[in-house]
Amino acid sequence: MTPKSIITAAMAFGATTAFAEPDREVSVTRASSQVATAGAPEYFTGSVKVQSRFQANAPARVGGGLVSFEPTARTVWHTHPLGQTLIVTEGAGLVQHWEGELQEIGPGDVVWIPPGVKHWHGATPDSGMSHIAIAESLDGKTVEWMEHVSDEQYGQKRGDVGE
Repeated sequence: MTPKSIITAAMAFGATTAFAEPDREVSVTRASSQVATAGAPEYFTGSVKVQSRFQANAPARVGGGLVSFEPTARTVWHTHPLGQTLIVTEGAGLVQHWEGELQEIGPGDVVWIPPGVKHWHGATPDSGMSHIAIAESLDGKTVEWMEHVSDEQYGQKRGDVGE
């Protein structure tokens, strides 16, 4: 065998092996196999359901889930080391960053929260809201939970956004 044919054979074998590895296959997690869990009271106020959680395997860092909030339910103040994307799927919601304006969000809206920005999000007083939350981990951490959003902070004037 010539050196060229050995290299060609090795490359072909390597390519075949790579495609046969389990982490190189497309993975589908069926919705029916997912268990919905109640949002923990230390991270949420009100009735919240978290389902369809996902976490990619390394070297990927992305993870997330579908979060559903009943009216008045919300997260506590928190940050994400690499930011967070929310995609609203139904209902009417609110999002606010520390000392920022309260913003209304609805189906189809995409919300980007930059890295390290203290914020909260949840449902309006009159409507539930669901969103897909996506965040990347940094050194194994995707979120830093903080204090609860007070009723006074939650009840701030919302203005005429979305009206």
